[in-house]
Amino acid sequence: MSELSSPYRFCPCCAGTLSWREIGGAPRQVCDDASCGHVFWGNPVPVVAALVEWQGSVILARNAAWAEGQFGLVTGFLERDEAPAEAACREVGEELGLVAVGAQLIGTYPFARKNEVIMAFHVPAQGEICLNEELAEVRLIAPEKLKPWDYGTGLAVAD
Repeated sequence: MSELSSPYRFCPCCAGTLSWREIGGAPRQVCDDASCGHVFWGNPVPVVAALVEWQGSVILARNAAWAEGQFGLVTGFLERDEAPAEAACREVGEELGLVAVGAQLIGTYPFARKNEVIMAFHVPAQGEICLNEELAEVRLIAPEKLKPWDYGTGLAVAD
């Protein structure tokens, strides 16, 4: 993490100024107020991804904030006290309106560009697709025609 990618300009605990110091073998932002001393560790955020299988196809989704033609797996943040597999199933319900009938771990993948770690699951689902406001559209792809991409959730597609 560099100064350019820092989420903070001021200490989130006391509003003091932050400076960069070497801590634990990496540059970290540290509060300059000695009575506070908060360290922003910059640990990656846990994200779940669902490779959704529905009626013999894999669902790829386009987030409403993404450009035309950009699709990926259904993803979302892991909530406090939530098991990753449960989170993947919840995201399928929230974003697609489908009922997940299981979740099998595909693998875990680094996504340094967004400072995330992705836990990807194969999620068979049933019901009728009903997109929520986060998604603009979906594409149904035959599993044998699905082509992985070389970053983020594409690594799970490859596996």
